[in-house]
Amino acid sequence: MGAPPIPRQKPRRRLNAIASFISRLVREAARTSPARLALFVFTAMILLFTIILELPISSVSGQRTRFADALFTAVSAMCVTGLVTVPTQTHWSTFGLVVLMAAIKVGGLGVLTLASLLGLSVMRHMGLAQRIVTARETKAAKLSEVGGVLRTIVITSTGFEIATFIALVPFLLRHETSLKYALFNSIFYAISAFNNAGFIPEVGGISRYMADPWFSIPIATSVFVGALGFPVILVLVQNWRTPERWSLHAKLTIWTSSILLVAGTVGVLLSEWDNPATLGGHGFDTKLLSSTFASVMTRSGGFSTLDIGAMNTDTWLIMDLLMFIGGGSGSTGGGIKVTTFALLVLSIIAEARGDRDIEIFGRSIPYDTIRQAIAVLVISVLFVAIATWTMLRLTDYPLDRVLFEVLSAYGTVGLSTGITSDLSLAAKYVIIVCMYVGRIGPMTLGAALALRSRRRVIHLPEERPVVG
Repeated sequence: MGAPPIPRQKPRRRLNAIASFISRLVREAARTSPARLALFVFTAMILLFTIILELPISSVSGQRTRFADALFTAVSAMCVTGLVTVPTQTHWSTFGLVVLMAAIKVGGLGVLTLASLLGLSVMRHMGLAQRIVTARETKAAKLSEVGGVLRTIVITSTGFEIATFIALVPFLLRHETSLKYALFNSIFYAISAFNNAGFIPEVGGISRYMADPWFSIPIATSVFVGALGFPVILVLVQNWRTPERWSLHAKLTIWTSSILLVAGTVGVLLSEWDNPATLGGHGFDTKLLSSTFASVMTRSGGFSTLDIGAMNTDTWLIMDLLMFIGGGSGSTGGGIKVTTFALLVLSIIAEARGDRDIEIFGRSIPYDTIRQAIAVLVISVLFVAIATWTMLRLTDYPLDRVLFEVLSAYGTVGLSTGITSDLSLAAKYVIIVCMYVGRIGPMTLGAALALRSRRRVIHLPEERPVVG
């Protein structure tokens, strides 16, 4: 008689073996390269939401959504941008809208988590003295465990979303036909606002709310706080009564964000004052409210109570600059980041005054940090230039509209002059790349530059070239 047959492994044991293998891989990746693991998971989630949005159940018509449109929407939601190729309000079913909310929530948390993991990677490679100083400045000692980071991020972000939801429910109850839609739209707006996504669930948009502070103020506040970033929010929650204990990063972010808010408000107000298609014909209170709302949204939010396509070109220029700067580091906002812009301005001021050191709030900025800021700026400018040139080759739209679209995608803002849905297939993929790179690129680049910092024992002779 032959040998007895080897019993097949039971499906449950096989699944347990696979799960154990995957778990070991994840633990090893988290130990050796947490940032790479986060990037992989972030990209995998985009593909998962793309597949779900393709399903017939996700659309109102019950038909399968084209892959390009599903991918565009998934990337826009996960990268908390808000640009769309199909109308959110009429194309997606209730199930599709719930999927969008989930993608926005996961995308917002994923971005914050990725930023924290990148920060942990940088902290591990710092010298002991530098780590002590950084931990004291940023309260990084509480970021020693990834689980603690995730828990704090989820609690903080969800708390602000609940507060926005509570503020919006009474307002939407006065405008919706049923309690069900008022509650659903309030939840959607709350998640979309804090995560700076800019998706709108209502047919007709939000232009009808431009004169109502009960809508504009809660949305703008949620967007502004979300754009500050988790490190700043944590400092504010812990030390809101004692500003002198705020970290340098928190002070730079808050002051620069406030200055940009005021500058953007004044710029939009003056540029659109007499424009009959936007602010013209309205009273001063409505003009001021709408201009402030536009200033907040241009930096990362993506909501708009004004017709962007009907604005003057000089207003587009102001918004281009704000979109390129973006939100705070470690936030759901995009762009080169507020602190990068602040450091560049401080270095220019120090150079103009002839100061050897760059100082602010009683602290001196290291030169390697300034070099990193310059690198982020130059690489971002080159990417935007290449993407704009490519879009000009693929479309027939003028430079001002194409540049606005590219900056909105790269800054993960979500505003548009109205050309997104009319783009060719190739142009849509260019915008997809802009959203993804704009969401992941600056954080990854900043961390990579910090990790590559090294000391040299031998220095070459110095020689000063002519500048200017």
